[in-house]
Amino acid sequence: MSGLHEECGVFGIWCPEGSSLSPAHEAYAALFALQHRGQEACGIAVNHRGVIRCHKDVGLVGEVFDQEKLDALQGNMATGHVRYSTTGDPRRENAQPLAITHVKGNLALAHNGNLVNAGALRRQLELNGAIFRSSSDTEVLVYTLVQERLKAKSIEDAVVNAMSVVEGAYSLCIMSSRKLIAARDPRGMRPLCMGSLGDAVVFASESCALDALGARFIRDVEPGEVIVVDHTGAVRSLHAPQKPKTAVCVFEYIYFARPDSVIDGASVELARQEAGKYLSLEHPVGADMIMGVPDSGIPAAIGYARCSGIPYGVGLIKNRYIGRTFIQPGQDKRERSVRLKLNALREAVQGKRVIMVDDSIVRGTTCARLIKLVRDAGASEVHLRISAPPFRHPCFFGTDIPDQDLLLAHGRTVEEMREIIGADTLGFLSLEATRKIARGCHLDFCDACFTGEYPMDVPKQAQKNLFESEIET
Repeated sequence: MSGLHEECGVFGIWCPEGSSLSPAHEAYAALFALQHRGQEACGIAVNHRGVIRCHKDVGLVGEVFDQEKLDALQGNMATGHVRYSTTGDPRRENAQPLAITHVKGNLALAHNGNLVNAGALRRQLELNGAIFRSSSDTEVLVYTLVQERLKAKSIEDAVVNAMSVVEGAYSLCIMSSRKLIAARDPRGMRPLCMGSLGDAVVFASESCALDALGARFIRDVEPGEVIVVDHTGAVRSLHAPQKPKTAVCVFEYIYFARPDSVIDGASVELARQEAGKYLSLEHPVGADMIMGVPDSGIPAAIGYARCSGIPYGVGLIKNRYIGRTFIQPGQDKRERSVRLKLNALREAVQGKRVIMVDDSIVRGTTCARLIKLVRDAGASEVHLRISAPPFRHPCFFGTDIPDQDLLLAHGRTVEEMREIIGADTLGFLSLEATRKIARGCHLDFCDACFTGEYPMDVPKQAQKNLFESEIET
């Protein structure tokens, strides 16, 4: 319930010729499992003997595809994508996968993340005659990849070479005429994993998508790694020459990923419970019950309850037919969505001192509304605990955190924030504890949205619609 905009989810599958599996149907099921990562648009591209066909549109997976459309997507390879826009608006032209034909063959690409140098790259490409149909940085990535392909011996070499040109966060599933390729940026900012389904090879943003298919998890794609599956099913690995410090987005563990996923060796569910445990130790308060804001606040609330000994209870009831609030563009629609999505359970909170646990505060409007809901239901006190540090800086890597001036924490103390949202007390997880929650994770974190210390050079100002602006009159 943080008001954050998610990035995207990607999927890829290679099947041997004559397999009983349908790559399009497997991609459909995987995208359902990844729907939480993007609800604006989705698409599936398939490869049938070198010919790539693609169907994509705005809407949820179940709205864009039906049995007839899936049956028409025949082939032995597929890539899939669910999208929320961080650069470019939510029109059909920006939906992925992006499928093109170039002088050396066909290509389909699905991208999760954001390029920080997309503007400069696009400008140079346009000066060289490139024509763009979309406003997303993914098309810049495709053009860059094609340019490298003209000079490289193979598509996988072109991907490795492109890694030296593009800068930012990206996990990719790429389908050429004869190969399926998965790639992850050298810092590992966005998750990507590999699995097997019988003789098929699969890649997905999260392990929960593999579970949905009954696939076996093999391992995470390493930062800077390019994994190639050729037409025989042989798998080999290449690595980008650059080896910067790793920086996986810490918010994958706090909010974005599904709790049943395991990312880079750490369980998302257990990481959120760890966050709740540390919250209890850092910000104890007397109360009668602990409740979590569905869905990502619940594991942290359980961790808080276990550590503190205060009973956990259900205080908010969720309407399961309403999507995540951040999917609704525009503040008025977002607030309406909050009211439709959650309601307080009066019988649980009336007359009680309540600790409410949520994953973050962005603008502050959502948590203020929830506090009022719980008070109106009869709670005598509402203490808010946040399982992340305060958001003070914008993100440039695929998480659509608003401009800095719109962040509640920007320029305000915790006490000033508490007064604005109407809580009795307010406590945030410390940065030190945040860096310890993902037990088993072998990568370092990007926590620049809390610290302002970015893992690479970033634009001076966040650019939401990077390539579009109205003509001044």
